[in-house]
Amino acid sequence: MSLLAAPCVMADEVDEFVNDNTPIDNEFLTNESNHEGGFLTDFLNEAISKEMESAASDATYDGMEVGRKVTDYVSAPKFGGYYMSGYYYSSKEGAHSGDGFKQKNARMYVSGTILKDFSYLVQVQLTNAAFHMKDYWLEWKKYPEFQIKGGQFIRVFGYENPYNPFEYHDGAYAQITQKLCGQADYVGEDNGGGRDKGIQIQGDLFPAKDGHRFLHYQFMVSNGQTINSADKNSQKDLSGMIAIQPIQGLRIAAWGWTGNFTGSNGVTVDRDRYMFSIFYDKDDWTFRTEYAHSTGHSVLAADGKGGFTDNGKQQGWYAALGIPCNPWLKTWLKYDAYEKDASASTLCSIYSVAPNIQLHKNLWFQPRVAYVHDRNLTSDNRNYCELSCEVGVRF
Repeated sequence: MSLLAAPCVMADEVDEFVNDNTPIDNEFLTNESNHEGGFLTDFLNEAISKEMESAASDATYDGMEVGRKVTDYVSAPKFGGYYMSGYYYSSKEGAHSGDGFKQKNARMYVSGTILKDFSYLVQVQLTNAAFHMKDYWLEWKKYPEFQIKGGQFIRVFGYENPYNPFEYHDGAYAQITQKLCGQADYVGEDNGGGRDKGIQIQGDLFPAKDGHRFLHYQFMVSNGQTINSADKNSQKDLSGMIAIQPIQGLRIAAWGWTGNFTGSNGVTVDRDRYMFSIFYDKDDWTFRTEYAHSTGHSVLAADGKGGFTDNGKQQGWYAALGIPCNPWLKTWLKYDAYEKDASASTLCSIYSVAPNIQLHKNLWFQPRVAYVHDRNLTSDNRNYCELSCEVGVRF
């Protein structure tokens, strides 16, 4: 099974077709997830599609199949939403006040196409800290070899980062994804889910006979200040990646990111990072491993004298294996390591097992057991366990 056909997918369009109807396995990093409708919104989407179809003189375009019924100008918009919640427990000293039932997130979104060649998405977070915008973008997608996207969306850095939480079934994002991909970023940036405002180009080159493409590229220019924030300095962040796919299902990628971030305290820090990745997904077996290194201080480590209390280097790596057990159960094994000062003395290692129970495409449960060894803590507190059980419902 290709990545785009697997239960955890990252592209907005599952399959595109060229004139000879050969499927192209591409765009695996285009968007955050499929953004499908759910139990309730599927009825709404179907009703809107039927009404637009009856009002249109021609509901499809000649040539490329756009994936939904359309008028002469736009597709029927596709609405959707989901929520995730669960129970969480940690045996870490001082962390017990955080145990209990929690809402993880709740989101709604709408996507569609305009004039056949443009796609759009708007996604909002409904609850938790506050209602806020997550994504808004418009992408010109006429040619798979060259596409342009602008707005607010996932940064180009790391394979885990583009996964929507509803589609991400490893149990928990790796520490390098959280700290070095712009989520709860090490530099002190607010958690924007790895997003930023900017413009991006990308494409898939050199098609093979089996439908996959041998080379994918992606480059982004962004503010560097996370979501819903104006740029606070005169420079822009540059990030990009090149991936080769020698055989269908196997991708080997190199990533780079350079830029800076200005904190609310007025301190500006540089951010220079690179990453190497291997991703294999076939017949529902999945293996992914990544290593990332970062050079740059945290704005919170500024000492007020022009210096910093941290050493300005971080690194980490992880390996995740997804084992298909039956049509509704896939078990994930993961080893996750992160060094906040790029030294063994600050190593935090997490070993986890997370079965994903997919009862329906719109309903899943996931228990998770993790053992943590954190050398940043005192010797008598650095080993502890984390237990959780989450549920995800797409409505």
